[in-house]
Amino acid sequence: MMFDFSIVTTAIDSLLRQTLGLGDFWSILIECVLVGVGILTAYALIAIALIFMERKVCAYFQCRLGPMRVGPWGIFQVFADVLKMLIKEIFVVDRADKMLYYIAPFLVIIASVGTFSFLPWNMGAHILDFNVGLFLITAISSIGVLGVFLAGWGSNNKYSVVSAMRGAVQMISYEMSLGLCLISAVVLTGTMQVSGIVEAQVGPWSWLIIKGHVPAILAFLVFLVAGNAEANRGPFDLAEAESELTAGYHTEYSGMGFGFYYLAEYLNLFVISGIASTVFLGGWAPLNIGIEGFDNLMNLIPGFIWFFGKTFAVVWILMWVRWTFPRLRIDQILTLEWKYLMPLSLIILVLMTVCVALGFHG
Repeated sequence: MMFDFSIVTTAIDSLLRQTLGLGDFWSILIECVLVGVGILTAYALIAIALIFMERKVCAYFQCRLGPMRVGPWGIFQVFADVLKMLIKEIFVVDRADKMLYYIAPFLVIIASVGTFSFLPWNMGAHILDFNVGLFLITAISSIGVLGVFLAGWGSNNKYSVVSAMRGAVQMISYEMSLGLCLISAVVLTGTMQVSGIVEAQVGPWSWLIIKGHVPAILAFLVFLVAGNAEANRGPFDLAEAESELTAGYHTEYSGMGFGFYYLAEYLNLFVISGIASTVFLGGWAPLNIGIEGFDNLMNLIPGFIWFFGKTFAVVWILMWVRWTFPRLRIDQILTLEWKYLMPLSLIILVLMTVCVALGFHG
């Protein structure tokens, strides 16, 4: 049996309420502060790890070494970049829409942190866990589209406006395929609650990508492609397109305004990979194959290691894709979604429904 992290949270709640004698208000307030600090700390640390990983993976595929000078193997290069970003001057753009210009980065961060909070790290270790969890994930993530669009529109820059248009139409389009793939998982598990989806994958050969057979495998692949586009990652990074749009929608941002977009890009990559590993690869659930000795050994590995191992494996695949394929044109991006991925997602949903109705699923 895997460790249930709810034992720790229950102990903390008991300490505040019974041992220290605090009332409901102060106990809940302290718990919310602790959770908030934990989320932001994990958010920052994972972003730093992903930035370093991206540079090293990119260097590997290009037969280079990547950052090597600042610290051993260049591990402090990211910290130097963060310090540089913090002390950079924040300038004001002439004739920009000030309200839209300043609010846009916060919308992107809100969407990123909101979806990040739904990820189940371990059994009993989830921050937000509603009975309509997948619905809320798609709803909150769509706020990021506004952050991209308003940044371009409010910057008073023709390159940023073109980028905002591209980013908005791309992200709105690929949300359709993302949603349909998640609905296919809901049909198979019978719940929209994230913890319920993971619990449905506990047991021998119970990961959705296994017991859902071909429809689940196809849904997983479509989800990766659509998720890559949703996170504005290559080859779907047409909204940034440095060779033609300078830096796209965040051309006019500096300091932490740019830093928020930089953080959100990498955390969106982690969130997409985390949702893929949670919904299709069992999340914190270990790989069990029905052999008692093997299953007992797998159950000894903590759930958070399973979750991070699967998630970073998906992250590596998406980085591999980014540094392998050339950037697509906007017409190719929309053709891929509306002519291929969208019909395929609908077919997957129908096949999954038929499999569940006829009892063909594992």
